[in-house]
Amino acid sequence: MKRTTIMLPNDLRARAMRCAKERGVSLGGLVRDALAVILDNTPKGVAEDPLFNDYAVFSGEAPSDLSRNHDRYLYGEQS
Repeated sequence: MKRTTIMLPNDLRARAMRCAKERGVSLGGLVRDALAVILDNTPKGVAEDPLFNDYAVFSGEAPSDLSRNHDRYLYGEQS
């Protein structure tokens, strides 16, 4: 493991310390567990986005201008 220092607001630290004590773990253990839950449930990018994984809807690389020209990609050329 690698030692890491973090800054917490006093109220958040107090709440975390109470929670850790209730669970019978150290503050570090609580932080590690919480980070693992968040990171395990966070999408890791376009490759894991359900929209892009549905090949009936999408196939290939996402265009680099998709956010800027989404209407054109969704509805075709508009006059």
